Amino acid sequence: MSNTLPFERPLASDRDKPDWQLAMKDLVSDPAELLSMLQLAAVERPASLAAQEAFPLRVPRAFVARMARGDWSDPLLRQVWPAVEETREQTGWVDDPLQEQAAALAPGILQKYPGRALLTAAPHCAIHCRYCFRRHFDYDANSPGRQAWEQSLESLRQDLSISEAILSGGDPLANSDRQLAWLVNQLEAIPQLHTLRIHTRLPVVIPARVTDALLDLLRESRLRVVMVLHVNHARELDADCEAAISRLRDAGLILLNQSVLLAGVNDSVAALRDLSERLFSTGILPYYLHLPDRVAGTAHFDVSEARGCELVAALRAGLPGYLVPRLVREIPGQSSKTVIA
Repeated sequence: MSNTLPFERPLASDRDKPDWQLAMKDLVSDPAELLSMLQLAAVERPASLAAQEAFPLRVPRAFVARMARGDWSDPLLRQVWPAVEETREQTGWVDDPLQEQAAALAPGILQKYPGRALLTAAPHCAIHCRYCFRRHFDYDANSPGRQAWEQSLESLRQDLSISEAILSGGDPLANSDRQLAWLVNQLEAIPQLHTLRIHTRLPVVIPARVTDALLDLLRESRLRVVMVLHVNHARELDADCEAAISRLRDAGLILLNQSVLLAGVNDSVAALRDLSERLFSTGILPYYLHLPDRVAGTAHFDVSEARGCELVAALRAGLPGYLVPRLVREIPGQSSKTVIA
């Protein structure tokens, strides 16, 4: 996957790049380096070369800094480590469990649900989450250049039933402010659109991504902007994240969170309760708790529907309703997420 969209002109030198772009260039991508940083021995749990080749390690140093040293069970480490379990084939675990290729409306645009369209606004992320449901996605066919984007966006202009545009990816905030502004401006010119939703992990894993230019763009947009962050564990949110999220909130954005229920990461009442409370204290409302999608290479993260229901029931018994995320599963062909609990 390319780190540069076709219409982006590389900057003259790294000295001209914002801090967050430098952080994107200096990601930890070598399992040996990650183990050294965390004071762990490869002999205890070696990385899978096959898993690394299929879906390379990619994690920001700021995120690594939040991991516990000497602890293989660290919930942040588990989300990024290329484990041997990824190479074990499991019946029913496939490359495209959500049948997204069938939902392609035009290059770079998926329409899975009525009234809204999803744009794969960037083919890359700052972090490779091992459970990612798009780890096998065909980004080559869904990463249009500027001219192709204009043609794809015309399909949205012609469909008066679509009122919400969702920027996804990859991670849409992996785009430069200039690229993002171009795309948002194109969407603002489509009269029937009134909501812009941005699904991103970057303000969490690289808080410096929340730049003045980004805030100005979103604050001044005629579209109502909703940002859906992706946090799975309370320890992902540190003081730098809190400061970045405060700036987003002050810019008038509606901030929601969606998590994935992951074995060994957050599949306990204590972890989910701490997450909801930490999110709320940071100014984010819990939104969805996804049951894991059955993506090839991710079966070791699976949590059963019955266990998910137990966990949500326990949360509901101990937290106010606005802190209890809806347990959902995405089922291809349905008109919305399926609420389980």
